[in-house]
Parts: sequence; C-alpha cells; structure tokens
Amino acid sequence: MPIETATQKKVWNRNLVLLLMVTVVCFMLDLSMGSVRIPLSAIWTDLMGGEIKSSWHQILLNFRLPKAVTAMLVGMGLGTTGLLMQTFFRNPLAGPFVLGISSGASLGVAVLIMVGVSLGFTQSAGATALAAATGASTVMILVMITAMRLRDNMSLLIVGLMFGSVTGAIVSVLQFFSQAESIQSYLAWTFGSLGTVTWDKMWIFLPVVSLGLVTSILLLKPLNLLLLGENYAVSMGINLQRTRVLIIIVASSLAGSITAFCGPIAFIGVALPHLTRMIFNTADHRYLFPLLLLLGATVMLCCDIIAQLPGSEHTLPINAVTAILGAPVVIWVIVSRGNLKRFF
Repeated sequence: MPIETATQKKVWNRNLVLLLMVTVVCFMLDLSMGSVRIPLSAIWTDLMGGEIKSSWHQILLNFRLPKAVTAMLVGMGLGTTGLLMQTFFRNPLAGPFVLGISSGASLGVAVLIMVGVSLGFTQSAGATALAAATGASTVMILVMITAMRLRDNMSLLIVGLMFGSVTGAIVSVLQFFSQAESIQSYLAWTFGSLGTVTWDKMWIFLPVVSLGLVTSILLLKPLNLLLLGENYAVSMGINLQRTRVLIIIVASSLAGSITAFCGPIAFIGVALPHLTRMIFNTADHRYLFPLLLLLGATVMLCCDIIAQLPGSEHTLPINAVTAILGAPVVIWVIVSRGNLKRFF
C-alpha cells in the first residue's frame, strides 16, 4: 500500500532512523564478540583513529571488521534478491535459490573439490570463489536464454527449479564417486561462512553487491506495477521483457556472488522480505527497499553474534543459525499477522 499522508511518511522516517540506530548497535556488538572480548569503548576509539592495544587493533582490522561488513552485505543482498523474486513471480516462497543460480555455484565448488583437486587443482579460498562464480554464471546464462523464449513468469519459475534439481543431482553423483575427504570438505563449504571474505577479496565482493543493490533502485517502480499484474504493468508503459531480464541479472549477480564468497546461506532471502512487509506494514517498494536493506544487515549481524557463541571459543555454522532461528520467527509472524496474500 503506498504511503500517501504526511503522518504515514513521518512514521516511515521514524522507523528508518530507529532501524539505522539498531543496525549501528548490532555492528558494534558484532565487533566486540569473539574469543577475545574487546570493550565497546576500545572499538569506538579504534574506529575514530585513536590508539588501542596493538593485538586488539589487528583483530578488529584484519578479522572482525571485514566479517561484520560481509554480514551486512550478505543480509542486504539476499534480502533484495528475495524481494525481487517474490514480487516478480508473485510467489511468497520465491527466494535466491528459485532460478538455480545458487545451485549452480554449489555445482562449481563440488566440481573443484571432488574432481579438480584430484586433477591437481588447488582448493584455495580464491579458487573456491572462482569455481562458484563460474557455476553461477553458467546457470545464469542458461536461465537468460530460457527467459528470452518464455513469456510466462510461472513457466520461467518452473524451469529455474528444474535447473536447480539437475545441478543438485549432478552434485549427488559426484559425491557418490568421491572420497570421504572430498565430501567432508564440500560439506564444510555448504555450512556457509562470513569470515572468508578478507580485505583482498572485499574489493571484488563489495563492488559487485553494491552494484546489484544500486541497480535494484531502478526496478522499484516496475516492481510496484507488477504487484497489480503483468497486464497492468504493460498498460502503464513497462517493457516487461527488459524488466524481466534486468531482474534476473540483478538477482543472479547478488545470489551468485554471495554464494561464491560465503557459501549457500539459507532462510535470509525468503524470510526477510516477509518480515519487513509485516513489521512495517507496507508493500510499496519505494519505502520497503531501504527498510529491507537495514533490517537485512541487522538480522545478519545478530546471526553472526549468536554464531560466535559469546563466552566460548567455538563458532557455529552461519547457515545453521539463520535457519534454526529464522524459521520459527517467520512462522510466528505469519501466524500472528495472518496470511501473506494481501502483499501480492
């Protein structure tokens, strides 16, 4: 529902400011948590250019700061991908995995670990990211070719799910013929991790995700029109074929790059758009999008804090945290607020 009155716009501005403050607090808490507890005052001093203990400075600069930035980018990127897919397909269960892009990234990593290593290729973090990006790009190209031939979005959704099924089947075959060590290494990658993006990889990861988020702004008006149906969007002058291609490119680049650098991360892409719509009671993408970005960053920072098991030296897989904590929250929101049909 569009925000029309001054009072409603004032409420939206207040929510945006409050959410921004919560995001900043979570960012600071995420920097302080870990096997070495760093006081918030020391973190603030370091961020402002002051002097703190050398060991604390190295931990913040080389480990926790890039991980916190990665968490925010992952939340923003996957949340945006879910929003694009759910509106485009008018399906509340659509998310980053529906077009098979993330499955393609998983296939690329599986080929590297289960086939490439035996042929002499090195399984480094960079090679893993490159393999995942190659797999995601390959599937994206296939989806783009298919999209050119299909006029029905639902048919494209089914084709995307079939791409995901095929790539998943190939991964299963590779696992069947692989050694236990290779399978274990692949499973470790599927757990997901926010700590693999160091500063030398950030110069690739940050621009790719940022470009996808900025390009999404161009899609806000077409997405609002698509809420009223494809025929209405076309009657209002929207080029449906061009919009479809742009949505696929943006969603694929965001999902593919995040999966390549951080592994497959569940729940976030599907759940965040619903949480944002319900908490702030709006389906207008002009106002929904900035709230979604901040909420996505906040949720991923909170998941990272919980994954570090404050007070412990152990760290949980981020994929497990997002699924275990996220699914009950979504169920509770849906049950307490009713069904989701009014948003589509």
